[in-house]
Amino acid sequence: MRFAICLLTLATAAPAAAQDHRRPIALEDLTRLRDVLDPQLSPDGSWVAYTVSGVNRELDEHTSDLWMTGWDGRATVRLTSTPKASEHTPRWSPDGRHLAFLSDRGEGGSDQLWLLSRRGGEAEQLTSLGRDIEDYAWSPNGDRLVLVIPDDGSVEVTEVLTASPEEEPAERAPPPRDTAGRNTPPPLVIDRYHFKTDQEGYLRNRRRRLYLFALDTRQLVQLTYGAADDRLPAWSPDGQYLVFTSKRVGEDPDRHDNWDLWVIQAAPGAVPRQLTTFTGPDAHPEWESPPAWSPDGRTIAYLQGGPDSLIYYAGPRLATLPWGGSAPPALLTAALDRHVFDPRWSADGKSLYFRLEDDRSTHLARIPAGGGAIERLAPGRHTVRGLTSARDGRVATLLSSPDSPARVMALDSGAYRPLSTQNDSLLATLRLAPVEEVTARSRDGTTINGFLVRPTDYAAGTRYPAVLWLHGGPVSQFSAEFHFWWQLLAAEGYAVIGMNPRGSSGRGEKFSLGIWADWGNRDVQDVLAGVDHAVAAGIADPARLGVGGWSYGGMLTNYVIARDPRFQAAVSGAGISNILAGYGTDQYVREYEKELGTPWKHTDRWLKLSFPFLKADRITTPTLFMCGEKDLNVPLLNSEQMYQALRSLNVPTRLVVYPGESHDIERPSYQRHRFGQWLAWYGEYLRRQ
Repeated sequence: MRFAICLLTLATAAPAAAQDHRRPIALEDLTRLRDVLDPQLSPDGSWVAYTVSGVNRELDEHTSDLWMTGWDGRATVRLTSTPKASEHTPRWSPDGRHLAFLSDRGEGGSDQLWLLSRRGGEAEQLTSLGRDIEDYAWSPNGDRLVLVIPDDGSVEVTEVLTASPEEEPAERAPPPRDTAGRNTPPPLVIDRYHFKTDQEGYLRNRRRRLYLFALDTRQLVQLTYGAADDRLPAWSPDGQYLVFTSKRVGEDPDRHDNWDLWVIQAAPGAVPRQLTTFTGPDAHPEWESPPAWSPDGRTIAYLQGGPDSLIYYAGPRLATLPWGGSAPPALLTAALDRHVFDPRWSADGKSLYFRLEDDRSTHLARIPAGGGAIERLAPGRHTVRGLTSARDGRVATLLSSPDSPARVMALDSGAYRPLSTQNDSLLATLRLAPVEEVTARSRDGTTINGFLVRPTDYAAGTRYPAVLWLHGGPVSQFSAEFHFWWQLLAAEGYAVIGMNPRGSSGRGEKFSLGIWADWGNRDVQDVLAGVDHAVAAGIADPARLGVGGWSYGGMLTNYVIARDPRFQAAVSGAGISNILAGYGTDQYVREYEKELGTPWKHTDRWLKLSFPFLKADRITTPTLFMCGEKDLNVPLLNSEQMYQALRSLNVPTRLVVYPGESHDIERPSYQRHRFGQWLAWYGEYLRRQ
């Protein structure tokens, strides 16, 4: 296999003399770093509001507050300070005088809508409902907002003024009580094809509806009905209509991913009208990219996916649709073969901004509204995570690089200028390891790209213990951004190898489909190619190799150690090996049947892909298994099965279960414990000489 290290180094180490005062990153820094999210430019472009999240040690929770920074970067204002609650999802009123946001600071602890004057003062609570508001958007004249609220029939919205005549709420019986008089939850009666999902749990009849909220009267009116989820609403410039995405076609929307754009008049009793008829996803909610009306109101920009038969392997493309006529949509990035996100119209309506995911980076890009050449703005090796624009044409992004967590950036004269500084003082004290782009050749000659991180205090000519870290997805990628875990491993004296094997995004649809119904084969060969050459380059010690990952990364870890015995330690987080055990117990029944077929018709295929469990006696690597107790993405039973198998085989193993946690471990003390367990496990087995 051939291997090359790109000449571009993403984070270069400064001369030793300039770094004497800095220290390597430490586990304790996990609670010191701040997450900056969701930048929102004011309509006139003078301010950008954003969310800053940190750890509340007393509550053992992440809490967030709102900040804003002037476009010139001279003034930064903290807008909220509520240590025991969170504010997030800031959205400017059209006149720029107020900032709406969601917060759980009120009674009941659910996310409600609040309003804050840009000049300061106390925020005003606008809603008080019995459930979370998940999303919202201002009307163009600022007199109303559209809200996205989940509705499963178990909680009444107390401020609804009108109800659909065909859906009058049924009288509810009082909750049952046991013999001691205590409330007991009612039995769950389930009849849906897709009946569970991570964090939400059992879905029952839970649906997301659109509601109209009048700012002057504080009155809430339900706008959409039916057995469908309505998401990502966007107002027309004249305030007369709303476009949104929904699965309303077919006898059972649970059995497909055919999201379509629908338009509805913003008035009670209006009936939605279907705009798109593509049989794959249009504006899929998981892309978190609402459709966008052109400034003249004639055209809607949105994201169109691939065929439903390719599930998540086919990524989103930029499309436009003249909403008032019968013309078909125009696919502006059909020839690009890359995922795009967050369409935003330029102020003059002549072009569209969007985020473009490419090999190991995500860029800000622009394309003429009628199609044409794509321009990458302020190119570089970084990852753009958010995008916002103002009426005067100003654009800001959320950008991360290997040597910095995400920051709000102003696009100014073709270059990025930082606006947020929440992590600057901490970063000034840290000596980070350089992150290099690497390229390897897999067994069949396929080029595989990724990253290599040498130990923070690397000395040429010395071999180090190395960890092959695997990303989740599988349709995702390691990108040029800040990875705390990589830096922590490097600070502890490890080299880190992060490859993007087939199945990853960033290299086109064919590359992603390279593992279709063949998991644990080509992707294993691809990630091992990076290990082979890290060893050949004299960086990794072949006698001290580790591997690990979370989600699909944990699943791929199991495949790696079942195929290659040279790893001395493994960490498998929220992975699966007995694929049959996933059917009906996790949230992927539709994807399983699309890619693998049903277990009773394609049993051989399911058994073949389950070889890490069914051939567990091949595994000799000491392995640490982890999972959240309430994970419905990759349920705990999968980690338990592999733990039990290795324990039965007397292979050193351990199982860590995080109580109450779902797929993503969110409690700060558990996050710190997880990193600590990883370091201890690798330390026990990879530091032996």
